[in-house]
Amino acid sequence: MKVQKSKGTRDLLPADMLRFRAIESVFRDACLAWDFKEVRTPTIEYLHLFTSAGTLTPSTLGKVYSFLDWDGWSGERVVLRPDGTIPVARLYIDNLSKQKQARLFYVNNIFIFEETGRENRERWQCGAELIGSGDAASDVQLITIALETLNKLGVENIKITLSHAGVIRALLGGFGLNAQEQGKVFDQILDGDVAVLERLSDQTPELVQLLKPLLDLKGKTPGFLKNLRALFDHKIPEFAPALDNFTAIADLLSTLGYKYEIDMSSGRGFEYYTGLIFQVFAGETKIGGGGRYDVLIPQMGGADVPACGFALYVDPLMELIKTTPVKTQKVIVTANDGTAAAATALEIVKQLHKAGLVASLETGDIRDTTAWQLKVDSKSPQFVLTDKSGKNAGEVKTVEDVLKIIGGSR
Repeated sequence: MKVQKSKGTRDLLPADMLRFRAIESVFRDACLAWDFKEVRTPTIEYLHLFTSAGTLTPSTLGKVYSFLDWDGWSGERVVLRPDGTIPVARLYIDNLSKQKQARLFYVNNIFIFEETGRENRERWQCGAELIGSGDAASDVQLITIALETLNKLGVENIKITLSHAGVIRALLGGFGLNAQEQGKVFDQILDGDVAVLERLSDQTPELVQLLKPLLDLKGKTPGFLKNLRALFDHKIPEFAPALDNFTAIADLLSTLGYKYEIDMSSGRGFEYYTGLIFQVFAGETKIGGGGRYDVLIPQMGGADVPACGFALYVDPLMELIKTTPVKTQKVIVTANDGTAAAATALEIVKQLHKAGLVASLETGDIRDTTAWQLKVDSKSPQFVLTDKSGKNAGEVKTVEDVLKIIGGSR
């Protein structure tokens, strides 16, 4: 029977890894330029990390990979991390909470069960978290890092959609729900169950008639947000602070010349967010998202610290970018039978590496037509160099002579 890979997983071949590393490198450079520091969290975390604070909706928790981690006669339920932000928040609470501000980034995989197996169950993310800053400029800073990365990678047709969890929560507060009920309805809305509003219409039909169109409404300017005041401000006092924050972010993005679309129903999948929610698309392909989560760290037992973050999704990005192979000279070194020749050949390969060349020791038929070939023999001529065409061969005396002909960094 043929051995197959698990459903929902993928092999990354050499060409795939070129694109993966290109994304990783560009993202890392962008984060370092903004003074973010790299971290890495464990692949396995305790399940209660994602349940005790109510950070993930039931529909998301139903898709985690969970199992018992036995320790003697007792067991603790653990999961393969289904989210990148929550483990970083834990890392901050455990190790960095004395810092007034932490600017952290990571390249991690997450695991989400998908029934058909046609979509990836293991997904890679490039994420950044800005902990300890609560102003609009911090949210926009993250969008800027995302755009810098995508532009450097040559991704085209980038579109940003904006929503605001604070605005939605403030509006839900007008229904007179308690905190638990409001959180449940909010999660249902983010899971795409807009029909939940119909079940609230008996209580406040007028508010439902205002809120339902809002979730379907789209606009492209801060003026769209300012117009919302006329609809809701006199009905829900808590609405104003959230709207002011959303407007400030939109104003700043417009001033910077960033193109975006306001879509209040675009917050799906961001359960623990409290303020801005943004998603990034390349055409119709979703390639990233993030926002503000000011209550997450205190809910997890940390201090009352504001925070925001985002992630770029590596898997769809790999399908969108083109990579150019690194143009470097490559040398294939061969040796005739014998320990002395093999030892000399290995030493030469090491010297070629120091000179900045790609070099390997190979045996058998050489079919690579893009590489120089250097034959090492235990008898004269000891070194014979053949060019990339395979037609011109000549004796060379030393490795220095090889470098003069081929070129190198020294």
